[in-house]
Amino acid sequence: MILPIYKYGQAVLRQEAAEITQNTPELQQFIDNMFETMYQAEGIGLAAPQVGEAKRIFVIDLSALYDEEEDDAQDFPKEWLKQMVFINPEVLEESEEEDDYNEGCLSLPDLREVVIRPVAIKVTFLDRNFKPQILEMDGMMARCFQHELDHLDGILFIDHISAFKRKLLQRKLREIQKGNIEAGYLMK
Repeated sequence: MILPIYKYGQAVLRQEAAEITQNTPELQQFIDNMFETMYQAEGIGLAAPQVGEAKRIFVIDLSALYDEEEDDAQDFPKEWLKQMVFINPEVLEESEEEDDYNEGCLSLPDLREVVIRPVAIKVTFLDRNFKPQILEMDGMMARCFQHELDHLDGILFIDHISAFKRKLLQRKLREIQKGNIEAGYLMK
């Protein structure tokens, strides 16, 4: 089932999400719904707060960034090109090296800004089967993970830009908040 994506201004986007304590059939259905919603909106990551649930879970699938004709996996290995579920994720380590990238967000349609983040991270989480995992990741996978993890802590990518740039975006943010946007997907 496709869920509405909550737009900028909705309170759930600023809440700290609660840990998930049980693997239930409802959780598995929610995961399926999150993937379906993300694909319909043409995203590569989606966090539970973005669909109105203050739970510590997000999904990522970077395969849309892969161009088969060019065999170009950009800056990540092919093992990242699949559906990935992150339950109760945490960053264990992050590199001192950082880089910038022009990020966007399904909750802030048609808005992109350069965000600086660590290039590489080591993370822990429960996978879809509730099995503990530890992964080292870099490049686009690390960036996407950090972006989605921020959602679980009530942080949006615009919180990483300067106050001056945020001030310049106030009008556009108000328009998103009012719903005066064409996202191309269901929004609430």
